[in-house]
Amino acid sequence: MNLLRLPSQRRRLFAYGVAGALLVAALLLPGNASALQLPTMQISLGKTSNPKQISTLIEILLVFTILSIAPAILLMMTSFTRLIVAFSFLKKALGTQTTPPNQVLVGLSLFLTLFIMTPVFNKINTNAVKPYLAEKISAEQAMTAGIKPLRSFMFKQTRQKDLALFMSIAKLKKPHDMADVPTTVLIPAFMISELKTAFEIGFILFLPFLVIDMVVSSILLSMGMMMLPPVMISLPFKLLLFVLVDGWQLIVGSLIKSFGV
Repeated sequence: MNLLRLPSQRRRLFAYGVAGALLVAALLLPGNASALQLPTMQISLGKTSNPKQISTLIEILLVFTILSIAPAILLMMTSFTRLIVAFSFLKKALGTQTTPPNQVLVGLSLFLTLFIMTPVFNKINTNAVKPYLAEKISAEQAMTAGIKPLRSFMFKQTRQKDLALFMSIAKLKKPHDMADVPTTVLIPAFMISELKTAFEIGFILFLPFLVIDMVVSSILLSMGMMMLPPVMISLPFKLLLFVLVDGWQLIVGSLIKSFGV
């Protein structure tokens, strides 16, 4: 390889690369090991007589476990399911295949979920997180106090019929109050209730756009334009209708109000 034939900019980059490689090699030589101070980390698996150290390790393990299932908690116990399903139906009803992108819909659903669930999260922070960090309550008491606001939210959105279904499948007695319903029964009942509500919202969203598609198809058929796709003609009219009625404000406002916010 003849370096003289390379352009000046490429020769300069090549020289920088060679200098960087020589610098790294010089730092890694045994004689210069003392010049490069790297952080070290030690993990001991031996026995310990300090119960606080064991408790701290268990707490760290629990935190990482909760973080690993955090997406499932977000999907199962918050308003995210209803929002993302409703927005997916809206996208199908409009007939836009890639607009808005799925990342935008997921991001919008996440921030709306944060907005809707803020009162619940504040109660969890006040009743469970802060007392636990101040060492006023134990971890078990914090879990019990933290799950109560979520259970209250899910009970408000869960249909009695869905709750009775899972109570009968689990062969549990008829509950006298909310405390008698296990969380493992409440979560799936809440999920199917949210899905049913989201599908009802999707049906309502489809109706006006379906009318536009039928009108456009009838006009094209009467004009003998059978080879022209009706979607190509109806899409601008559906977008125009959606913009004129301020669709995003109407739909987002209705979804938020459906949770009683």
